[in-house]
Amino acid sequence: MIAAAALCPGPPLLARELTGQAEILPDLRHACMVAVARLVAAAPDVIAVVGPADLTATWDPAGALDLTAYAPALGRPAAPGAARTTSDGERSALPLALGIGAALLDKAGWDGPRALWSVGGSAPQAECARIGGDLEAPAERIALLVMGDGSARRSVSAPGYLDERAEPFDAEVERAVRDGDLDALAALDPALAADLMVSGRPAWQVLAAALGGTGLRADVLYSDAPFGVGYLVAVFKMRDS
Repeated sequence: MIAAAALCPGPPLLARELTGQAEILPDLRHACMVAVARLVAAAPDVIAVVGPADLTATWDPAGALDLTAYAPALGRPAAPGAARTTSDGERSALPLALGIGAALLDKAGWDGPRALWSVGGSAPQAECARIGGDLEAPAERIALLVMGDGSARRSVSAPGYLDERAEPFDAEVERAVRDGDLDALAALDPALAADLMVSGRPAWQVLAAALGGTGLRADVLYSDAPFGVGYLVAVFKMRDS
């Protein structure tokens, strides 16, 4: 059963290795830590991190984020979860969203079991629904940390430049999350999301399936578009809370 659920974005600037002592996006960082702290406070048996990647797969829970694509001088591996190793001492490299999610768990002090699931960026709604059903089915208490960004076309300085459809798209996602309209998340158009460079779409649709439709409203802790990319942080109010 899903005991707790939260949404966070996964920009590389959440990794301290890239920002050093500079206070980049402090409000976003704080909101993410509050969200993860609430997951931990739910006392789950396992925390599952779900995020977009090139392919749909499960990942080594002891894996680490490779930041060399963003800062080659760091060398490999340069990882927020650097203390976590596999049995033979080697660390597998995680996709960005999962690596940031794992780093948030590390920073929150979570040392319990974790599971890491990536969802392919082009995964259709049916595949996302199947993964969500697989997450919801186990008998143990699962806390779900869903990683993913909104549109990267929110301003002229955004990675994808300005698209006038981007802000309404992100606003509708926020409304659906805040109102508990998870059917609206499940119905997001993959083609439009891809056009607007919305990386979070497949992970959000996994969340919608795992939580089972409508009725679970969320507290939105952060919603903004610094650097022209939409970031949403929210914690769902579970039925037994």
